[in-house]
Amino acid sequence: MTANVPKRGEFFELRPDARRRGKGHGVVFENESLLKTPPAFLLRPDSGGFPPLREIRRLVYKPSEGWPPEDLEAGMSGYWLVSARLRGVMDDVDAGAFVFMETDYRLADDAMGEPHFLCDVVRTIDALDEQASQLKIIVSDDYEEGKYYGLAGDVRLMFKQDVVAGAHVFRLPFYEGVFCDSVFKEAVEAAGIVEQGASNGLWFHDVVSSHGGQHE
Repeated sequence: MTANVPKRGEFFELRPDARRRGKGHGVVFENESLLKTPPAFLLRPDSGGFPPLREIRRLVYKPSEGWPPEDLEAGMSGYWLVSARLRGVMDDVDAGAFVFMETDYRLADDAMGEPHFLCDVVRTIDALDEQASQLKIIVSDDYEEGKYYGLAGDVRLMFKQDVVAGAHVFRLPFYEGVFCDSVFKEAVEAAGIVEQGASNGLWFHDVVSSHGGQHE
């Protein structure tokens, strides 16, 4: 039986690109407080997805708060903010991994902005091959699931192909991040969203390299 060996270029952790200088994006979630259910700190529930909401999400771009949004932004009460063209790739490649919520996105002068959506990754699979991977596994009752994957330092992750089984984007039960395969990454690049020298808000970090390494 051939050993399961981690290989570069197969899987990536997908994160918003935090390298942009300055304040970040200037999109303000105007009715976030109204939509949250106290004492919740975020609109996104721990179980993920979208709770029933009493009104549409109102987002306003305010230049004084930062830059216009790129194709992927974080910091929206637990959700990502994604552009219409990125949503198109997500739907085409792996619609079952995501849920979206429409927003009333306005510019500073109250004109309608280009369509933007709140997005959550809702597929979670226990797909990590712990024996073949190199990482810190913390077992403790302090974590709701009983353990946690520490992905700091020299990390090499390997996923069980039979569990992944064609899923291109997913979460793990013992880590809060989002992972994707090369199929999704290449589709984003083919759509012109990630280009040489322009990430447009997406950071693909190869899971077979030191965590915090260079942008792919």
